[in-house]
Amino acid sequence: MGKRKEAKILIVYHTQNGNTKKLADAVRKGASSVKGTKVVLKRAAKATLGDLLYCDGIAFGTPDYFSYMAGMLKDFFDRTCYPSEGKVTGKPYVAFVSHGGGGKAVESVERLCHRFKLKKIAPPLLAEGVPTKMVLGGAYELGKKLAEKVKR
Repeated sequence: MGKRKEAKILIVYHTQNGNTKKLADAVRKGASSVKGTKVVLKRAAKATLGDLLYCDGIAFGTPDYFSYMAGMLKDFFDRTCYPSEGKVTGKPYVAFVSHGGGGKAVESVERLCHRFKLKKIAPPLLAEGVPTKMVLGGAYELGKKLAEKVKR
């Protein structure tokens, strides 16, 4: 019997006050809990086209700024859209958003994921304010679900 391939998960996020970073860390822990999974956690400003092409599944994290994703995450989408066209179709993705009472930024993330032809595998996680233990548990489960989907 052959060796199962390693699942490669990319987590791309932006944070200013640290709330989205806490969620990203919990998603990373959840994905890492699935045996045979390699997780790369990158701030959106540092994430590259190569990261996107290399991964088997991706998680996007952003704060909600004026009902839109963070500019740095939008920049990642802008830099990778045309060069990745037709090369990421069907890759599974999940999204998580930290917000102060709106959470509408997820709509902009999902619109761009649709443009990339990525496949949403779970409802987005919306976290208001500082993430609670329960919310971080949800982020952990989101990461685990993504890794399990990729491992199938």
